[in-house]
Amino acid sequence: MSEAKLDAALLAAHAAGDRGRLIRGYEQAADLAEAAGDVDRACFFLTQAWVFALEAGDDRANGLKARLTSHGREKAE
Repeated sequence: MSEAKLDAALLAAHAAGDRGRLIRGYEQAADLAEAAGDVDRACFFLTQAWVFALEAGDDRANGLKARLTSHGREKAE
């Protein structure tokens, strides 16, 4: 998905309050940033996805935390 389409999808997901789509969209944005070598930007998006996953009680929260931990942005328990 292009960055412009992803931005539009995230705006629509925010407007709809759809946490599932927000988690998926922010994770996709993190993937794109990581592929471009921008770890700081990727971690920003991962943090957004993680917060929405925690709020939703979504199982993806653990994997998102693991990705943040692998970049030194969160501590492993």
